[in-house]
Amino acid sequence: MKKLALLALLPLAAAQAEVVDFEGMPVGSAPNGWTITKTDGGADPRWEIVADSTSPAGARVLAQLSEDATSQRFPLAIHPGGPMKNGAVSVRFKPVSGNVDRAAGLVWRYLDENNYYLVRANALEGNVVLYKVEGGRRTSLAPVGKRGEYGVEQPIPAERWSTLRVAFMGSRFVVSFDDQSLFEVEDATFEGPGRVGVWTKADSVTYFDGFELLPAVD
Repeated sequence: MKKLALLALLPLAAAQAEVVDFEGMPVGSAPNGWTITKTDGGADPRWEIVADSTSPAGARVLAQLSEDATSQRFPLAIHPGGPMKNGAVSVRFKPVSGNVDRAAGLVWRYLDENNYYLVRANALEGNVVLYKVEGGRRTSLAPVGKRGEYGVEQPIPAERWSTLRVAFMGSRFVVSFDDQSLFEVEDATFEGPGRVGVWTKADSVTYFDGFELLPAVD
Protein backbone atom coordinates (compact mmCIF):
# COMPACT_ATOMS: atom_id res chain seq x y z
CA MET A 1 0.00 0.00 0.00
CA LYS A 2 2.70 2.48 -1.03
CA LYS A 3 0.22 5.09 -2.21
CA LEU A 4 -1.66 4.84 1.07
CA ALA A 5 1.55 5.52 2.98
CA LEU A 6 2.35 8.51 0.77
CA LEU A 7 -1.09 10.02 1.29
CA ALA A 8 -0.90 9.48 5.04
CA LEU A 9 2.33 11.53 5.02
CA LEU A 10 0.83 14.29 2.90
CA PRO A 11 1.18 17.06 5.56
CA LEU A 12 4.97 16.73 5.38
CA ALA A 13 4.87 18.10 1.84
CA ALA A 14 2.06 20.60 2.30
CA ALA A 15 1.66 24.33 2.68
CA GLN A 16 0.96 25.86 6.08
CA ALA A 17 -2.21 24.57 7.72
CA GLU A 18 -5.14 26.80 8.62
CA VAL A 19 -7.00 25.92 11.82
CA VAL A 20 -10.43 27.35 12.65
CA ASP A 21 -11.29 27.13 16.36
CA PHE A 22 -14.34 29.51 16.30
CA GLU A 23 -13.07 31.31 19.42
CA GLY A 24 -13.45 34.79 17.92
CA MET A 25 -17.05 34.29 16.80
CA PRO A 26 -20.05 35.41 18.91
CA VAL A 27 -22.20 32.73 20.55
CA GLY A 28 -25.62 32.42 18.90
CA SER A 29 -24.42 33.59 15.48
CA ALA A 30 -23.75 31.72 12.26
CA PRO A 31 -20.02 31.20 11.56
CA ASN A 32 -18.53 34.30 9.95
CA GLY A 33 -18.16 33.94 6.18
CA TRP A 34 -19.19 30.29 5.99
CA THR A 35 -21.73 29.20 3.37
CA ILE A 36 -24.80 27.66 5.04
CA THR A 37 -26.81 25.38 2.79
CA LYS A 38 -28.19 21.84 2.49
CA THR A 39 -28.61 18.99 0.06
CA ASP A 40 -32.11 17.63 -0.61
CA GLY A 41 -35.28 18.27 1.41
CA GLY A 42 -36.46 19.18 4.86
CA ALA A 43 -36.10 22.31 6.95
CA ASP A 44 -33.22 24.72 6.61
CA PRO A 45 -30.17 23.90 8.76
CA ARG A 46 -29.38 25.86 11.90
CA TRP A 47 -25.63 26.34 12.22
CA GLU A 48 -24.58 28.43 15.24
CA ILE A 49 -21.62 29.09 17.48
CA VAL A 50 -22.28 27.62 20.94
CA ALA A 51 -20.29 27.32 24.16
CA ASP A 52 -18.83 23.93 25.10
CA SER A 53 -16.04 23.83 27.68
CA THR A 54 -15.32 20.15 26.91
CA SER A 55 -13.79 20.90 23.50
CA PRO A 56 -10.00 20.39 23.32
CA ALA A 57 -9.81 23.26 20.80
CA GLY A 58 -11.48 25.98 22.89
CA ALA A 59 -14.76 26.84 24.57
CA ARG A 60 -16.63 27.94 21.42
CA VAL A 61 -17.64 25.42 18.80
CA LEU A 62 -19.74 25.22 15.63
CA ALA A 63 -23.02 23.34 16.09
CA GLN A 64 -25.77 22.12 13.79
CA LEU A 65 -28.85 22.46 16.02
CA SER A 66 -31.87 21.79 13.79
CA GLU A 67 -33.62 18.52 14.67
CA ASP A 68 -35.68 18.13 11.51
CA ALA A 69 -35.96 14.36 11.05
CA THR A 70 -36.24 14.28 7.25
CA SER A 71 -34.01 11.31 6.47
CA GLN A 72 -32.66 12.64 3.15
CA ARG A 73 -31.65 16.04 4.53
CA PHE A 74 -27.98 17.00 4.61
CA PRO A 75 -27.03 20.31 6.28
CA LEU A 76 -23.74 21.82 5.10
CA ALA A 77 -21.42 24.54 6.41
CA ILE A 78 -18.73 25.37 3.83
CA HIS A 79 -15.47 27.09 4.77
CA PRO A 80 -15.06 30.55 3.21
CA GLY A 81 -11.63 29.86 1.72
CA GLY A 82 -10.96 29.30 -1.94
CA PRO A 83 -11.02 25.95 -3.74
CA MET A 84 -8.30 23.39 -3.11
CA LYS A 85 -7.59 20.40 -5.35
CA ASN A 86 -5.26 18.28 -3.20
CA GLY A 87 -4.51 18.30 0.52
CA ALA A 88 -6.14 17.22 3.74
CA VAL A 89 -8.96 18.35 6.02
CA SER A 90 -9.75 17.27 9.55
CA VAL A 91 -12.18 18.21 12.30
CA ARG A 92 -12.95 17.37 15.89
CA PHE A 93 -16.61 16.45 16.35
CA LYS A 94 -19.02 15.45 19.10
CA PRO A 95 -22.31 13.67 18.30
CA VAL A 96 -24.83 15.17 20.74
CA SER A 97 -28.20 13.72 19.73
CA GLY A 98 -30.27 12.29 16.90
CA ASN A 99 -32.72 9.42 16.53
CA VAL A 100 -32.76 9.09 12.73
CA ASP A 101 -29.01 9.75 12.48
CA ARG A 102 -26.22 10.90 14.77
CA ALA A 103 -23.63 11.81 12.18
CA ALA A 104 -20.68 14.11 11.47
CA GLY A 105 -19.06 14.57 8.08
CA LEU A 106 -16.22 16.25 6.20
CA VAL A 107 -16.74 17.64 2.70
CA TRP A 108 -14.09 18.30 0.02
CA ARG A 109 -14.04 19.27 -3.68
CA TYR A 110 -17.38 20.96 -3.04
CA LEU A 111 -18.72 22.57 -6.23
CA ASP A 112 -22.23 23.31 -4.97
CA GLU A 113 -24.77 21.77 -2.59
CA ASN A 114 -25.41 18.93 -5.06
CA ASN A 115 -21.85 18.00 -6.06
CA TYR A 116 -19.04 17.08 -3.64
CA TYR A 117 -17.22 14.29 -1.81
CA LEU A 118 -18.13 13.40 1.75
CA VAL A 119 -16.86 11.12 4.51
CA ARG A 120 -19.06 10.69 7.55
CA ALA A 121 -18.94 8.97 10.93
CA ASN A 122 -22.21 7.72 12.42
CA ALA A 123 -22.58 7.05 16.14
CA LEU A 124 -25.83 5.11 15.68
CA GLU A 125 -24.51 2.78 12.98
CA GLY A 126 -20.96 2.55 14.34
CA ASN A 127 -19.26 3.05 11.00
CA VAL A 128 -17.37 5.46 8.74
CA VAL A 129 -18.41 5.71 5.08
CA LEU A 130 -17.14 7.75 2.11
CA TYR A 131 -19.62 9.00 -0.51
CA LYS A 132 -19.83 11.11 -3.60
CA VAL A 133 -22.81 13.43 -3.98
CA GLU A 134 -23.40 13.96 -7.70
CA GLY A 135 -26.42 15.81 -9.03
CA GLY A 136 -27.86 15.72 -5.50
CA ARG A 137 -27.66 11.91 -5.31
CA ARG A 138 -25.50 10.37 -2.58
CA THR A 139 -23.63 7.16 -3.51
CA SER A 140 -21.34 5.21 -1.16
CA LEU A 141 -17.86 4.34 -2.46
CA ALA A 142 -16.35 1.05 -1.33
CA PRO A 143 -12.85 0.91 0.20
CA VAL A 144 -10.05 -0.17 -2.11
CA GLY A 145 -9.92 -3.99 -2.25
CA LYS A 146 -13.40 -4.35 -0.69
CA ARG A 147 -15.74 -4.09 -3.64
CA GLY A 148 -19.38 -3.80 -2.66
CA GLU A 149 -18.71 -3.09 1.02
CA TYR A 150 -20.25 -0.14 2.86
CA GLY A 151 -17.41 1.75 4.53
CA VAL A 152 -15.84 0.20 7.63
CA GLU A 153 -17.12 -0.59 11.09
CA GLN A 154 -15.80 1.82 13.71
CA PRO A 155 -17.22 2.63 17.16
CA ILE A 156 -18.18 6.32 17.23
CA PRO A 157 -18.70 7.48 20.83
CA ALA A 158 -21.63 9.81 21.49
CA GLU A 159 -21.18 12.85 23.73
CA ARG A 160 -17.41 12.64 23.28
CA TRP A 161 -14.93 14.37 21.01
CA SER A 162 -13.31 12.39 18.19
CA THR A 163 -11.31 13.41 15.11
CA LEU A 164 -12.16 12.65 11.49
CA ARG A 165 -9.65 13.31 8.69
CA VAL A 166 -9.36 12.79 4.96
CA ALA A 167 -6.30 13.27 2.75
CA PHE A 168 -6.91 13.57 -0.99
CA MET A 169 -4.48 13.50 -3.89
CA GLY A 170 -5.87 13.10 -7.39
CA SER A 171 -8.34 10.23 -7.34
CA ARG A 172 -6.99 8.67 -4.09
CA PHE A 173 -8.43 9.38 -0.66
CA VAL A 174 -7.28 8.17 2.77
CA VAL A 175 -9.68 8.32 5.73
CA SER A 176 -8.45 8.42 9.34
CA PHE A 177 -10.26 8.34 12.66
CA ASP A 178 -8.51 9.53 15.82
CA ASP A 179 -5.16 9.51 13.98
CA GLN A 180 -5.52 5.90 12.81
CA SER A 181 -5.84 5.19 9.06
CA LEU A 182 -9.10 3.35 8.40
CA PHE A 183 -9.37 2.83 4.64
CA GLU A 184 -8.60 4.18 1.19
CA VAL A 185 -10.97 4.95 -1.69
CA GLU A 186 -10.31 5.67 -5.36
CA ASP A 187 -12.73 7.71 -7.47
CA ALA A 188 -12.36 10.23 -10.31
CA THR A 189 -15.80 11.86 -10.42
CA PHE A 190 -14.54 15.23 -9.13
CA GLU A 191 -10.85 15.70 -9.94
CA GLY A 192 -10.73 19.49 -10.01
CA PRO A 193 -10.52 21.92 -7.08
CA GLY A 194 -13.41 22.59 -4.73
CA ARG A 195 -14.14 24.01 -1.31
CA VAL A 196 -14.18 22.15 2.01
CA GLY A 197 -16.56 22.06 4.97
CA VAL A 198 -18.63 20.03 7.40
CA TRP A 199 -21.89 18.09 7.09
CA THR A 200 -24.63 16.40 9.10
CA LYS A 201 -27.73 14.37 8.30
CA ALA A 202 -31.42 14.47 9.28
CA ASP A 203 -31.92 15.20 13.01
CA SER A 204 -28.23 14.98 13.96
CA VAL A 205 -27.24 17.61 16.50
CA THR A 206 -23.46 17.64 16.17
CA TYR A 207 -20.69 19.91 17.47
CA PHE A 208 -17.52 20.66 15.47
CA ASP A 209 -14.25 22.34 16.43
CA GLY A 210 -10.60 22.52 15.40
CA PHE A 211 -11.40 22.50 11.68
CA GLU A 212 -8.05 22.19 9.88
CA LEU A 213 -7.33 22.48 6.18
CA LEU A 214 -3.95 21.72 4.70
CA PRO A 215 -3.52 22.46 0.97
CA ALA A 216 -0.88 20.39 -0.80
CA VAL A 217 1.98 22.12 -2.58
CA ASP A 218 1.49 21.87 -6.34
